[in-house]
Amino acid sequence: MSTLTTAITATRARPPRPPVQRILSLVPAAIVLLLAVAGPSLVPFDPERVAGAASLPPGAEHWFGTDSAGLDVFSRTIAAFQIDVMIAVLTAVFATLLGIALGLIIGMSESAKGVWAFLARGIARVIDLMESIPGVILGLVAVALYGASVPTLVITMSIILCSGQTRLTRTEVLRVRGEAYLDAARMAGQSEARLTVRHVLPNACWAALQNASVIFAISIILTAALGFIGAGMPPPTAEWGAMLSNGSSDALVGRWWSAAAPAAALAFTVAAASAAAHAVFTRSRR
Repeated sequence: MSTLTTAITATRARPPRPPVQRILSLVPAAIVLLLAVAGPSLVPFDPERVAGAASLPPGAEHWFGTDSAGLDVFSRTIAAFQIDVMIAVLTAVFATLLGIALGLIIGMSESAKGVWAFLARGIARVIDLMESIPGVILGLVAVALYGASVPTLVITMSIILCSGQTRLTRTEVLRVRGEAYLDAARMAGQSEARLTVRHVLPNACWAALQNASVIFAISIILTAALGFIGAGMPPPTAEWGAMLSNGSSDALVGRWWSAAAPAAALAFTVAAASAAAHAVFTRSRR
């Protein structure tokens, strides 16, 4: 009897298996990551070299047809996963880390006195100014000054998009810093720096982490927007924005495939990131 009771107790103590729906929500994100890592090695044609006649419709040889320059659309669409997803992931990581750091500084220091308070209020005003300027304009300025490259785009978009993460973190810091356990930690002799890192940071960064998927999506769209207006990666680099720009003129005369493929890949990637973030953070809250 005791053995049966122990078995039942152990069974109840096991964590429940994740629902099938939650696992399925992660499948699109896994596909995106797979294509980002191995995409260029899976394509049938070199994405930067002419593969056939110009503007061929989709067929057995060219699954998504060719564009106006004779480049294979399928190969370029799949190869573009690597650079677009890499830029978006790096931007989401750096923007989130920078936003959390700035939010902590502002939230913990802006109401105090001294140099740190003055610096915190100054950073807050700079962030307000940055939010009033369209991201595409700042991206154009950065590309004009430093040239179009992955580091330039990542650094520029991280600075542009960290403002939202900063505001989210600051809001959480203002909520957390008035909790009673922080007063107890101060009375126990903990310094403000140790208190911030050990107690405030873990409780204030959650909103910014949840919002990282939004930063990922915005950075992909912003990268595509810069590529669409000719300020993205230099040709013939496979990039969705540049492909949309080159295929827009073909779409006007009925050759829709050269623009439809990158647009579908862009939408699929954004939807995959959103679904994965919802599945992960919904489970974490439970």
